[in-house]
Amino acid sequence: MSMDQDLHIGALVFTDMDQIDFTGPFEVLSRLPGAKFHVMGKETKPIRDVMGLILTPETSIAEAPSLDLLVVSGGPGQEGLMEDEEVLAYIRAHVEAGRYLFSVCTGALICGAAGVLRGRRATTHWGSLHLLRYFGAEALDERVVVDGRIISAGGVTSGIDGALRVAALLRGDDVARKIQLYMQYAPEPGFNSGHPKTAPAEIVEAARRETLQLTQRREATAMRHARRLGIVAAD
Repeated sequence: MSMDQDLHIGALVFTDMDQIDFTGPFEVLSRLPGAKFHVMGKETKPIRDVMGLILTPETSIAEAPSLDLLVVSGGPGQEGLMEDEEVLAYIRAHVEAGRYLFSVCTGALICGAAGVLRGRRATTHWGSLHLLRYFGAEALDERVVVDGRIISAGGVTSGIDGALRVAALLRGDDVARKIQLYMQYAPEPGFNSGHPKTAPAEIVEAARRETLQLTQRREATAMRHARRLGIVAAD
């Protein structure tokens, strides 16, 4: 994509989302040269993320301009959007137009419900990775997966990594590097517990117990969509 070409980027915000799925990528993508970032919702009234942070969409998806890149975040509120045909149709039309799609965390499940991940490689939060098969996707346990113009990031903070990959795709590696430098994005976490492969077993088990009901609801929703889409999920 030419550096002189304007970029219209839009992100969907919704009640009970994980705000950093949006704000992390926003920090990166809003800094792209020539970018206009549109914060979108079903409506333009303020919403609260799952922890109570207030976010206010500036436009509805019905009134949003044509986008070069659509960002779909995740969080517990993703369940409702998976049943919202207006949102699903919006995502389908965006992909069918050959535009870039970037999902973060369980935003991939919304994209899966829209039917755009069939035959694609994708990732999502580690707790929901097994659900991608219900949408005909090849699930990869990676932080960022690029499959053509569909990019997916794993859980929550992976959205920053994914956004830097998207920035490089849209404006080149050097632009992405400059943004990373400005952000001083050079993580040095105090613990090596960012993935089930490295976290202590008791911590992983506790996390799975705490999210069991949500995971079960997500699986039931995914199975309904698999039937609707005519997908037989492989074991």
